[in-house]
Amino acid sequence: MTTPMVKFENVTKRYGALTVLDSLNLEIAPDEKVAIIGPSGSGKTTVLRMLMTLERINDGIIYVDGEPLTHMPKNGRLVPADERYLRRVRGKIGMVFQHFNLFPHMSALRNCMEAPIHVLGLSRQEAEQRAAELLDMVGLSDKKHQYPSQLSGGQQQRVAIARALAMRPKVMLFDEVTSALDPELVGEVLNVIRKLGKEHNLTMLMVTHQMGFAKEFADRVCFFYGGQIVESGRPEEIFSAPKEERTRQFLSAVLEAS
Repeated sequence: MTTPMVKFENVTKRYGALTVLDSLNLEIAPDEKVAIIGPSGSGKTTVLRMLMTLERINDGIIYVDGEPLTHMPKNGRLVPADERYLRRVRGKIGMVFQHFNLFPHMSALRNCMEAPIHVLGLSRQEAEQRAAELLDMVGLSDKKHQYPSQLSGGQQQRVAIARALAMRPKVMLFDEVTSALDPELVGEVLNVIRKLGKEHNLTMLMVTHQMGFAKEFADRVCFFYGGQIVESGRPEEIFSAPKEERTRQFLSAVLEAS
């Protein structure tokens, strides 16, 4: 049996008395594309933030590529991971945020070179070659010397995707990557994600409000509500014949609004 690329085992996240994720169990296979949908406050983005170790979990264990992420083996048992261990396992994951988070004082090329040089130890020449190839892949080879302020929102988001890929992750996380964009720029970013899905062996998790894209692109859709997965299945099942009343309510409200 194939080891899951990502596995949440009874993972709980609380903020004081508020439980944001409640004993979450979720396995994602290598190369699987999973769309996470659900209303605001249902815990969707928290799933991605915990994978990036931007949030600490309260209970349970997260595994990435067969290794515990949140814990490390010590004297025959698992103990909370230290920073060095976290950094190594987290290196298998890339994330693209809703807001582009590019370094404003660096060109598109430099934005994609910094982490490979400082974290992976690539030479400047290797990092520049890798960055140039990735910017070409996202259709921005002619913009590589421009600064974020000279680029449209869609172009900035494509640089952010290239920057995450420069670290050669096995898992890519996308958090509402089109929600800060003008409607006419959404397509260019989604096209890059489509291309990634076709041409690269990447496991992908995306939190999205783009239901049409989730239906077309994802292998599986997970509907979150109240910190739990209420329903999970192939896109055609979830969108055409949802089993749960809460899923039906959400989809009818969202599809009506669009």
